[in-house]
Amino acid sequence: VPRPVPLSKLTDSFLDGTSSVYLEELQRAWEADPDSVDESWDNFFRNFVGQAATSPGISGQTIQESMRLLLLVRAYQVNGHMKAKLDPLGLEEREIPDDLDPALYGFTEADLDREFFLGVWRMAGFLSENRPVQTLRSILTRLEQAYCGSIGFEYMHIADRDKCNWLRDKIETPTPMQYNRQRREVILDRLIWSTQFENFLATKWTTAKRFGLEGGETLIPGMKEMFDRAADLGVESIVIGMPHRGRLNVLGNVVRKPLRQIFSEFSGGTRPVDEVGLYTGTGDVKYHLGTSYDRPTRGGKRIHLSLVANPSHLEAVDPVVVGKTRAKQYYSNDEDRTKNMAILIHGDGSFAGQGVVYETLHLSALPNYTTGGTIHIVVNNQVAFTTDPRAGRSSQYCTDVAKALDAPIFHVNGDDVEAVVHACELAAEWRQTFHSDVVVDLVCYRRFGHNEIDEPSFTQPKMYKIIRNHPSALQIYRNKLLESGQVTDDDIGNISQKVSTILNEEFLASKDYVPKRRDWLSAYWTGFKSPEQISRVRNTGVKPEILKNVGKAITTLPDNFKPHRAVKKVYEQRAQMIETGEGLDWAMGEALAFATLLVEGNHVRLSGQDVERGTFSHRHSVIHDQETGEQYCPLDHVIINQNEEMFTVSNSSLSEFGVLGFELGYSMENPNSLVMWEAQFGDFANGAQVIFDQFISSGEAKWLRQTGLVVLLPHGYDGQGPEHSSARLERYLQMSDDNPFVIPEMDTTLRKQIQECNWQVVNVTTPANYFHVLRRQIHREFRKPLIVMSPKNLLRHKDCKSNLSEFDDVQGHPGFDKQGTRFKRLIKDQNMHSDLEEGIRRLVLCSGKVYYELDDERKKNNATDVAICRVEQLCPFPYDLIQRELKRYPNAEIVWCQEEPMNMGAYNYIAPRLATAMTALGRGTFDDIRYIGRAPSASTATGFYSVHVKEQTELVQKAIQPEPIKTNTTI
Repeated sequence: VPRPVPLSKLTDSFLDGTSSVYLEELQRAWEADPDSVDESWDNFFRNFVGQAATSPGISGQTIQESMRLLLLVRAYQVNGHMKAKLDPLGLEEREIPDDLDPALYGFTEADLDREFFLGVWRMAGFLSENRPVQTLRSILTRLEQAYCGSIGFEYMHIADRDKCNWLRDKIETPTPMQYNRQRREVILDRLIWSTQFENFLATKWTTAKRFGLEGGETLIPGMKEMFDRAADLGVESIVIGMPHRGRLNVLGNVVRKPLRQIFSEFSGGTRPVDEVGLYTGTGDVKYHLGTSYDRPTRGGKRIHLSLVANPSHLEAVDPVVVGKTRAKQYYSNDEDRTKNMAILIHGDGSFAGQGVVYETLHLSALPNYTTGGTIHIVVNNQVAFTTDPRAGRSSQYCTDVAKALDAPIFHVNGDDVEAVVHACELAAEWRQTFHSDVVVDLVCYRRFGHNEIDEPSFTQPKMYKIIRNHPSALQIYRNKLLESGQVTDDDIGNISQKVSTILNEEFLASKDYVPKRRDWLSAYWTGFKSPEQISRVRNTGVKPEILKNVGKAITTLPDNFKPHRAVKKVYEQRAQMIETGEGLDWAMGEALAFATLLVEGNHVRLSGQDVERGTFSHRHSVIHDQETGEQYCPLDHVIINQNEEMFTVSNSSLSEFGVLGFELGYSMENPNSLVMWEAQFGDFANGAQVIFDQFISSGEAKWLRQTGLVVLLPHGYDGQGPEHSSARLERYLQMSDDNPFVIPEMDTTLRKQIQECNWQVVNVTTPANYFHVLRRQIHREFRKPLIVMSPKNLLRHKDCKSNLSEFDDVQGHPGFDKQGTRFKRLIKDQNMHSDLEEGIRRLVLCSGKVYYELDDERKKNNATDVAICRVEQLCPFPYDLIQRELKRYPNAEIVWCQEEPMNMGAYNYIAPRLATAMTALGRGTFDDIRYIGRAPSASTATGFYSVHVKEQTELVQKAIQPEPIKTNTTI
């Protein structure tokens, strides 16, 4: 016999009871003295005995039966979804768990009409104390209706009683939820629109790929009702990301993109007519395009919807949507994150299979990345292209990844439109109440193949035999409404006729449809120029007094703050730099760029792995008090009453794909922001290759969406091995679209070279030039991505310093020639050469930190007849400045020197462009360019430090050697 547990050990819920003996002991104690037991037990026994006295029906209810009944209710809450009717095709064979069988708990047929009481303290739903006594039969019937109908609820993994109780209140209502006639007519109307839209496209364009929604048409009424409910609860703007399936239907029926425009795109008439200043890009297939519109809701509100353009790479758009939503929240001062919301629509195969889904989910509660909850809708076709679920995932549901987040999951049968609407409304309410993620798993089917031309019976014969004879969701709902007598055949015919008429009218109008000037993403972008409109080059220098003032502000720490000794020294040195105006290092140049942009009213955001301190311990933008642990960020105090998010520097989760996608989305919302992502080392950016390939490099050409995103990729050969040397510069250059054989217009008043290029790639070597290139991102009338090969050993290099005068806007001061008042695309030789130097025998062109090593070697050998020029902006190529240097040194042999292997680095990009510049001046051809650098290699760098030093020394010596360089030299 177990010993009685001391009363002091009892917890507040009697579900913790461990045995019937213990319960009986407790009951005896309570009968002797009600105050001797915990309050919840007192409540229980009081109800139990009180009820027994008045109602003979439950006089026989023992404590064991109460416990067993509670466990049965809990079994339905935990596992009821396993018995829910989720598969519209009825193909899924699922084992019903034993614990949903009343017999397991000792109940028999004879108990069904006995009455039971179920009250538990601090519980909601069936177990709340105010529920009446019911027969076991009615309790079981209601449990079956609530948990095993068309919606399967998964929420008992959430370790928060309030959240679970909130859901129980919504699920375990005394009677099943019913929509009134008015609501049913709206749902019917929306389902007819969804169904007839697909039928119309199918009849007009029989062979076109459109990735239709047939089999999942209830998504449309579900989304519309979700948005209506969200608007009632305060949402004003929704950002949507989704794959191809059903996209055109969502565009037409939910976002309200004009139908004539969709039909016109089907007829191939997408490219707009020539209109002055109209930039059309290269375009994309219709089921990738995005758009944004305002639409009215059922409750009389207006809601702004934007559907983000995305590639075929499934789920790649997820973090982009979330980042854009976060930016919307910043710009609309939506501090409690209730006005702007993200909706992501997924496929079942990709939600389970793509890692970026988890990366995005994982950002959801991080302070600098949260958006107050995303609603996820999985359009679950129960097949991914041709792969069955059992081959596509290890878990039971495709949504199980979301359990890691404590997100509730509502599995719903896609053929029951009212259940779909209910689940979607509930998701909107959850998001607005608890500000966290929620998942709706819409279990449907795909009436045709992966696209309309595909034959699905090759791989799913059984499924498609059933689908061929399966009625549509509209037919099922129509029959339900006709049976209820709330709607007549005439009513349905009228709606159908109305929809049909509008579709045909829009189809006729599409023949004459002329696309208007393409809208840039949002109002913030008005006035920004497309590549066809010229944008003047502007100075980026700043008034000396502003530099001094902000310099003091960002180097001053609060009096009582106790930073780490080494960090204190760093800040004292920075204050000294501002004071003397000399020796500004890399981190100081960057901090001044941020601070001056903030003073001008721009938002600055830097994110990535360990960026607050900086991987190389150089930035220290957030300082920690060594005694209290308190944090202080000097850049938060540049202007009076500065909004704490105006400057955001944030360590990210250990993800590249997800975080870079997030920052890209963030940068697309408003042009007046400097948004940066920094890789831990440049080598690790390839974890986000999809974002570079499908979005950053080509997004403007495909979708006419500009972004000024800055990507900082630490790059440089210091002997740290193959994974810490190269940012793979060659990849970004190879993806650039400037023509190597055509010199564009280079006149400063007519130049559109950067505007017409897809992105800029720079390898900057001075703090001042870095300052100007960052400021240039904002001080222009267009936006372009900027890829920066950022330094490692230059962060503390004795010669990599700039004077404060190189940052200002004063014309003609001493040393003005060194920097001017803007970014230098090429830095000429620093040996005070005149415009014509016939005695120079060699012109060495290089990029990045190898310059400092070459310069040291030149000094060591007193090789004054060698000129060294740094190409700071590699792409687009500075033809004009290269030609200026070729003219300056008419007799020099021309060398390209790099520390990367020959098949990497800038060589393959530079050589044809340098040859074009030379040929135009009659200075030789491609064959006259000499290469000095490492030999071609599969690995980026050697893993042996001694080998690295030997190679580096040799290539620097070769570049400066006194003898002429006859052939390409590989080390």
